[in-house]
Order: sequence, then structure tokens, then C-alpha cells
Amino acid sequence: MRLDPIAAPSLRRQIGLPALALLATIAVAMMLALIAGANPLATLGLIAKGAVGSKFAALETLNRATPLIFTGLAVAVAFRAKLWNIGAEAQLYAGAIVAVLLGTGVLGAPLVLPVSALAAMLAGALVLLGPVMLKTRLGVDEVVTTLLLNFVMLLFVSYLLEGPMKDPMGMGWPKSAALVKEARLPRIVDGLRLHWGFALALIAAVAVWVIQTRSTLGFEMRAVGQNREAARFAGMPVNVVLVKTALLSGGLAALAGWSEVAGLKGHLSSDLSPGFGYTGIIVAMLALLHPLGVVLSALFVAAIFVGSDSMSRAAGVPTYIADMLLATALLFMVLALMLTRYRVVWK
Repeated sequence: MRLDPIAAPSLRRQIGLPALALLATIAVAMMLALIAGANPLATLGLIAKGAVGSKFAALETLNRATPLIFTGLAVAVAFRAKLWNIGAEAQLYAGAIVAVLLGTGVLGAPLVLPVSALAAMLAGALVLLGPVMLKTRLGVDEVVTTLLLNFVMLLFVSYLLEGPMKDPMGMGWPKSAALVKEARLPRIVDGLRLHWGFALALIAAVAVWVIQTRSTLGFEMRAVGQNREAARFAGMPVNVVLVKTALLSGGLAALAGWSEVAGLKGHLSSDLSPGFGYTGIIVAMLALLHPLGVVLSALFVAAIFVGSDSMSRAAGVPTYIADMLLATALLFMVLALMLTRYRVVWK
């Protein structure tokens, strides 16, 4: 067996294979539900009902999708330039730390939200800048450095919450002081948890799409991602492009942590993220690294998580089925992407 590249994949192939991957994912979901002793069709119905079956459920899905859009965009931007950023989790926590530092009364009402957002982006960018400089200067693999930084950042957050940033009124719990009212993102719908961070995530997706399709930097990022040596031969400053890509990617991931603290939690804790940084990789890959597709992909992933929680309570099926579904969806989508660009030839 060999793989022959397809010079110009047909539209039917580009659309049909990813659609087939989603159908295969649904088939696996039904099989898992059957193994768990539940009715497969009823289980899928409960997932859909739990995700979008009511106003509260739909808004919770949008709320869960907000950090996934940011981390998905961060991964999509980096992967487009073949910069393997696996450290969105660390960058997320960097943004969350800044949100607390500047949101507990340091700045006044008119400035605290925009300044803390920009400062959070700067913090996330600096977290990713180190691994990129090691890559461009010393050739160190960024997969290893960004992955290990996730654990370093989690330990640093634990130190802060047990020491300098620990809330003296928290009755011993490892969490930071609460943000002042002026530093909180307002709710889009009164009485529900959806906040304006979701709108900011949509704006970020459109901005990234414009950068990638309408700017010189976007062209350079695509060129470096397609063929780094060819881009260097054409006179592009490859290392500079990678640094700019890292700054943008790290800043986007940091906005996920900032929005979770400023819009939802109101304080920093070590369990702020249940893996949003890692799930962002799945979101970006399901979207085929397209910025606008990241929004749809994040909504799909968020719907699975929110719907699975509701389904678990109603049908007694473990919530781990959501993790299985996402892993399966990613594997099938990667396979579909490969078969879109290559033809399998049997000898």
C-alpha cells in the first residue's frame, strides 16, 4: 500500500470525507451507549436535549464554548505555521493570573477591563516566546518545551494560591481574592452565566481570519507552514514570522484564562481549566485549522460536554463517553483529512 498525493482534491472529496467522519463518530457513540447498557438513540437524544434543549442549556453550551474558541484559535494560528504549540494550558493560566493581579482593585473602572485583557495577552505571549526562542536559536523541539511548561505553570499557580495570592478570607481554600465588580465582564443575559467573553471570542475568530487571509503576516504564516525552506529561500524572515505567530497564539490562549476569571469564576483556582488548552487542539484539528471553523468546532465540542453531563444524570451513562467521542472524532477527522489529500493505492 502506498499514498499518492492528489494535486487538486474535488469539492465532493473535501466535504464528503469529513461528513463521513462525523457519521462514523455518531456510530461509535451509539455503540458506546449500547455497551454501557443504554438505548443508543435515546442517549443521543439526551445529549442533544442537554446541549440545546432549553434556553439555559443553549446558553451553557455557548458559555462552555468561549474558552475553547480562544484556545482553538491559538492552536490553529500556531499549527498553520507548523509551530506546534502544545502549551495553551500554560498560556491560559498566565492570562488568569494577570486578570486577578489587575482585577482586585489595582485599576479604576474605565481602564481595568481593556488593560487587564491586553496585559493578559502579553503574559500569554511571553510564556510562548521562550520555547520559540529556544527553537529558533538552539533548535529545541517546541513540543517538549511547551508541553512541560503546562506542568510548570500549574505548580506555579499552586504556589501562588498557597502563598502570595491566597485569599485571606477564603477559609483556607486555595483560591485567590475575588475580582472587584468593575473588573468583571457583564452578563449577556441577566440571571444566566453567559458573559460578553463569548462575543469577544467571536470577534477574535473574525480578526484571526482577516489576518490569515488579508494580511502579509497571514501569507507569511501559510508560506512558512507549507515549506519553511522555500519561504526562507524566497527571502522571508522565517524566525521573525515564527516569533510573531507565537505572540499571537500565546495571546489568544491567555484570553481564555482571562475570560474565565473575569466573566465566569471571579477568582483564580488551580482547577480553573479542566483541560481547555488540550481540548483546543481537538477543536483546531476538527476545524481543519480554519479560524471561522474553530467557532463551529468549539460549539460542537462544548455541546458534547454539556449534553453528556445532562445525559449522564438522566440515563446513568458515564460522562467519560464525551472524552471517547472527542478522541474518536479527532482520529476520524485526521484520517479524513489525510484521505482528502492522498489516494490509497494497493499493490
